Amino acid sequence: MEKKKQAQPAKLKIRKGDLVKVIAGDSKGAQGKIVEVLIAKGRAIVEGANMVSKHTKPNAASPNGGIIKMEASIHISNLMLIDPKTGVPTRVGRKKNSAGKLVRVAKKSGEEIK
Repeated sequence: MEKKKQAQPAKLKIRKGDLVKVIAGDSKGAQGKIVEVLIAKGRAIVEGANMVSKHTKPNAASPNGGIIKMEASIHISNLMLIDPKTGVPTRVGRKKNSAGKLVRVAKKSGEEIK
């Protein structure tokens, strides 16, 4: 039997700490910072977006247990980076800067994304 090759995860255009806008799904229009990027799944967790209710058993941290509201992951394709210069959603490109290093660039303003 032949082993199947696993697909390499795509080069993601967003990173932890980026300000993004949700452009599709139940949380459409919500803005927030990226808390975590799940590279293998192509998803990200955005602060305050895609909130779900998680039922928890009693434990040392929460003696009564109960229902906790938390963020669930959103597919990367449903997120758009906010342009640091204009504050509107933009696509992301890559260019070499003056030092010759490859950096992310906002397509709308041409501004480098830190």
